[in-house]
Amino acid sequence: MAELKFRVIFSPGMFFGPGKADLLDLIVAEGSIAAAGRRMNMSYKRAWQLVEEMNAMFAVPLVASARGGSGGGGAWLTEAGQAVLAEYRGLQRDLAEAGAARLTALEARLAGTDPQG
Repeated sequence: MAELKFRVIFSPGMFFGPGKADLLDLIVAEGSIAAAGRRMNMSYKRAWQLVEEMNAMFAVPLVASARGGSGGGGAWLTEAGQAVLAEYRGLQRDLAEAGAARLTALEARLAGTDPQG
């Protein structure tokens, strides 16, 4: 079954898509930007760069972090980060449901499939 992926382009150079959403999900799961990046096979620098982009893009930061040390460090989504992620995932579900029939029709036209069923 095909998967619908999309990105929201707010303006040139300002977009939010599946990679950023996945990174936010993994920050929640891992409690760390570095660990989330590793899970995505992304460098530490690239993961931080994406977090900085997201934090600058929205009115308030989506991710907060504390440096490591004796008390430990970590990262977490702010209330805004949780809301943005929930809205994006909701939009993703809405688009998948609304477009399911068309996506199935497109898949049926792929090479190697029988268009007659």
